[in-house]
Amino acid sequence: MSGAPPLHPDRLFAANERERDVARELYQTVKDLPIISPHGHTDPQWFAEDVRFADPAALLIKPDHYLIRLLYSRGVSLERLGLEPIDGRAGRDVEQDSRAVWRAFAENYHLFRGTPSRLWFDHALMSVFDIHERLAPGNADQLYDQIDAQLDTQPFRPRALFDRFNIEFLATTEDPLDDLRHHDAISRSNWNGKVTTTYRPDNVTNPETPDFMAHIRRLGELTGEHTETWQGYLTAHRKRRAYFIDRGATATDHGHPTPVTSDLSDVECEALYAKAIAGSLSAQEAELFRGQTMTEMAAMSIDDGLVMQIHPGVYRNHNAALFSRFGRDKGGDLPVKTDFIHALKPLLDKFGNDPRLSIILFTLDETTYARELAPLAGHYPCLTLGPPWWFHDSAEGMLRYKRQIFETAGFYNTAGFNDDTRAFLSIPARHDVARRMDCRHLAELVCDHRLDEDEAFELAGELANGLVRRAYRLDRSAP
Repeated sequence: MSGAPPLHPDRLFAANERERDVARELYQTVKDLPIISPHGHTDPQWFAEDVRFADPAALLIKPDHYLIRLLYSRGVSLERLGLEPIDGRAGRDVEQDSRAVWRAFAENYHLFRGTPSRLWFDHALMSVFDIHERLAPGNADQLYDQIDAQLDTQPFRPRALFDRFNIEFLATTEDPLDDLRHHDAISRSNWNGKVTTTYRPDNVTNPETPDFMAHIRRLGELTGEHTETWQGYLTAHRKRRAYFIDRGATATDHGHPTPVTSDLSDVECEALYAKAIAGSLSAQEAELFRGQTMTEMAAMSIDDGLVMQIHPGVYRNHNAALFSRFGRDKGGDLPVKTDFIHALKPLLDKFGNDPRLSIILFTLDETTYARELAPLAGHYPCLTLGPPWWFHDSAEGMLRYKRQIFETAGFYNTAGFNDDTRAFLSIPARHDVARRMDCRHLAELVCDHRLDEDEAFELAGELANGLVRRAYRLDRSAP
C-alpha cells in the first residue's frame, strides 16, 4: 500500500544529534518567513485570470521538466504523459485522459526515490492538499479525486495559493516581444499580490535562435526603431527594457551557451550586426555577437538599474529528435564545461568596478565554484553568486555549493535562494528545502566553533530572504 506519511519533520538535518538540535532551532526562526521568488517561469496568466487549474496532472506533472526527463529516461513516452507534439504529427497515441497520465506517474513514482523531485512532490501533497500518504498505484485514483475536488474550491485558485504560500514577491520571465498583457491585467485587478516580469532577451541577442531575423523585425515594429541598424537595435532594447520596468521588472536574464563577453568598437559592432541580420555569421562570429550584446546589456543596466542574471553553460535541447517533436523545456538541457575567468574579462574590464552594476552568476559546472566563481565574487563589487541551479538545486548540490563557495566569497556575496521553477506548487517546497539546508550548514559551522550561535541566527534570516531582497534591489533603502 501507500506506506507511512512521506515527510519527516527532521528531514535534511544532520544525523549528528548536536548539529540536528541547532539546525532545528535555526529553522524555527525562518520556516515561516515570506518567500521571495525573484526568478522563475510560472505563467502570469494564472494570476491574471485566477481560474481553476485544469486537473492534477496538468498542474503537478506536465509543466515539470524535472519529472518529465526522468520518466522519459526510463521509457515513459511523452505521449503517455499527455504532451502534444508540435511537429504536426499528433497521433492517436497522445493520452487525452488526465487521470490516465496521473496513473502512469503513480506507477513510476518509485523512480524518484531520493531525488529532490520526490521531496518537492511529497511536500506539495502534504502541505497543499493535506495528503499524508505516499502516492502509489493503489491509491492513485483516490488521491487524484481528492486533489481534483480541492481544485474546484476558491482556496485552491492561483491567487489564494499565492497568498497561502506567503509569497511576498514573484517574478516571471518573458521575452522582449511579449506584450505583458497578463501583468497589466494583474495590475488592474484589486489583488495585492506582487507578480512582476523579467527581461529575457535571448531570442533577439542570440543570432543562432530560430527565426532570429523575424524577431528583430518584430522588435522594430514594437518600438518604432529601425532595427536593421546597430544603433536602432540598441535603442529598441532600451525602449523594451523601459516597458518591462514600467511593469515592475527588477532584472534581466541571459541564457547564452557561454558567459563570453566582448568589447568591440562601434565600427566593428556595426559590421558584425550587418552580418547577423543577413544570416551570414560563422559560429565564432555568433559567439562574438552574443558576447557584445552581454556587454551592451551591462551598460544598459548601469543606466536603468536592472540586475543582470547570467545562466551560461547549458547545452539546450540536446535530444534533437525530442526537441523537433515536442519543443523546448522537456528535460533535454545538459551541463557543459564553463570558463568564467576569461569569458567575463572584457565586460569586467569595462564595468567591473562600477557600483551601479549588479550581476548574479549561475552555473551548472560545479568545478567552477571554488576555482572561479567564489574568487570572482569575492573581489569584483558588481558580482554576486546565484544559488545552485537546475541539476544542483538539491540537498547534496546545496551542500557542495556551500562548502566550496563561502570560505572564499563569504555569505554576503551570494544572492540567497531562488526557485527557478515552472511548477507553481513546488515553490514553497523548494524554499523549504533551501532553508533546511541553510540551517544544517550553519549548525555545522556552530558546532565546529567556526561561527557564533548569534551570528548563525542572523545569517539564517539573511539566507532565507534578506540577501535575495538586496541582490535583486527589492528594497532600495537596504545597504
